[in-house]
Amino acid sequence: MRLGLDDVMVPVTADALADSHAVYGAAPAGRGPENDAELRRVRAQRVVPAGDDHATEEIVHGDGRPVPVRIIAPANGTAQGVHLDIHGGGFYMGAAIQRDTRNRRLAESLGIVVVSVDYRLAPERPWPAAPDDCEAAALWLVECAESRFGSSRLTIGGFSAGSTLAVTTLLRLRDRGVIDRFGGAALQFGTYDLSGHTPAGRLIADEYFLQAYVGHVPDRTVPDVSPIYADLHDLPPTLLVVGELDVLLEDNVAMAGRLAVAGVDVDLRVYPKSPHGFTSRPTAIAAMALADIDRWLSTR
Repeated sequence: MRLGLDDVMVPVTADALADSHAVYGAAPAGRGPENDAELRRVRAQRVVPAGDDHATEEIVHGDGRPVPVRIIAPANGTAQGVHLDIHGGGFYMGAAIQRDTRNRRLAESLGIVVVSVDYRLAPERPWPAAPDDCEAAALWLVECAESRFGSSRLTIGGFSAGSTLAVTTLLRLRDRGVIDRFGGAALQFGTYDLSGHTPAGRLIADEYFLQAYVGHVPDRTVPDVSPIYADLHDLPPTLLVVGELDVLLEDNVAMAGRLAVAGVDVDLRVYPKSPHGFTSRPTAIAAMALADIDRWLSTR
């Protein structure tokens, strides 16, 4: 067997590559806040979007634990399924409302309800607060999706840190014996080794978000922190989306390999000349990747 990066690289047109170069070519690789004070400044300067006019906010309960969520339903009121969305932001920034535009498009494109989790953020609420909240939202859907939304077909998705949390949520659900309710996981450029022990993990070992989120954890190889170390058997079909220029590329390739060895139906797609977070930018390649995610989810 021969396997190279070209085997998982998504083909794109020359015009799409030129479009990406125009957007990213002169931009240096970004880093997140590097200490508490800088994090507070970045949070204070962030503009919160208006959000979707028809989204609803609720406090739901899973296994007795309350968690806030935003719910976006398709305009026609008929749900073919329910998608649990977990936002990114390095575990210390971000909010569910920032995903409203994407989640509205997803709801209308697939005719599904999208439930987005407003999990607690580090450093004020470090691990395990975020995975606890995501698990609670998932357990609520397992129990209530059919009666509330008219469909028990569930999928899960994440963006950056949200992809990490999506995997840890699935691992928790598997260990509870309810993983069969989720038919697929669409993961965008997650970080799967927070311990800094793997070659991929060492590339981000000096990032402040690790200290904020798991600085108090003596062993960061525990699967609930770094799912690359988990026993990944019995997880649902998984789509991994990542850019060729993403610092997390190797992490995603390694995760795809471990999923495959565990017998999981895994689809790894690498998009050329694209950095971390590329699907949030207005480029032709981003539009292609989002459409690919939509089509993949529609089969689930």
